[in-house]
Amino acid sequence: MKEKEIRDTKVLDRYLELVNEDVKHFFDFNSFINISCPACSSGKSRREFDKNGFRYVSCEDCGTLFVNPRPRFEVLKKFYSDSPSTVFWVEQFFKPVAKARQEKIFKPRAEYVSGIMGKNKNLTVGDIGAGFGLFLEEWKKIDGGNDYIAIEPSPKMAETCRGKDIEVRCACLEELDEKKDRFDVLTAFELMEHLFNPEDFIRRAWALLKPKGCLVITTLNGRGFDILNLWEKSRSITPPHHLNFFNTNSIRMLLERSDFTIDEVSTPGKLDWDIMENVICNEGVDAGKFWDYFAQFADAPVKAELQDWIARNRLSSHMRVIARKP
Repeated sequence: MKEKEIRDTKVLDRYLELVNEDVKHFFDFNSFINISCPACSSGKSRREFDKNGFRYVSCEDCGTLFVNPRPRFEVLKKFYSDSPSTVFWVEQFFKPVAKARQEKIFKPRAEYVSGIMGKNKNLTVGDIGAGFGLFLEEWKKIDGGNDYIAIEPSPKMAETCRGKDIEVRCACLEELDEKKDRFDVLTAFELMEHLFNPEDFIRRAWALLKPKGCLVITTLNGRGFDILNLWEKSRSITPPHHLNFFNTNSIRMLLERSDFTIDEVSTPGKLDWDIMENVICNEGVDAGKFWDYFAQFADAPVKAELQDWIARNRLSSHMRVIARKP
């Protein structure tokens, strides 16, 4: 898989420009609040860099990279609901590549998660931040006997899910009015990095899962290859969207503090080197002499071998976690 297959970088650049404009209208930096580390609750951190007016720090105990101070939950919710950049993201960025993403990202995810659940039948499955329902749509093709529920706060996206005959809860998980021990499976794809309070989110997920229930998370790894190499130049570091960058150790800490047991923490990413090569060759970013040379002269099989090595050794910026409620 190549980056260009799932996103148009020029459209992404325009989206990020709109985000920067929206920041001026939606956020009062004087109202931001200080927090402890979202992974381990440590109060010890060091300043890394500022981007778009947001300060990124890293936890001195677990290495999590996060925005501190940060906007409150209500402000973030309004930004995601009402900002022009959000409309642009849906209409101009996501929709043109939705079919490609469904085939290359959501279909493999559905196959993987359904495989984890094995022969279990009549499951209640909730996809948190379901968007247009692509993941649930793919799982329904594999097994139509489960109950599929999209947990999606955007009314427009929620309506799209309903049009696919998917049951919908139009709410954020933190505000969801649902009984405890409701779900066999909860999924949260590319969501943890956006959350105001990840611990509240994880504890709410724990309460909603049945005993032995499974939580599946994908999120950004702050110690991943392209993020560490590009750092503040990385498009993945885009405030106010991406506030939390856990790593393979700190995400485990967060989940275990909330009484989950961990089945898997892996980094099955496929795009780290492709992202690096694009910014080096197409945008003139200086990534150092070695990587500049590698981008220009290394053979394709060597580059593929590097990506495989990155993924196998839990060094990709794309992280997957499988956790269970005892």
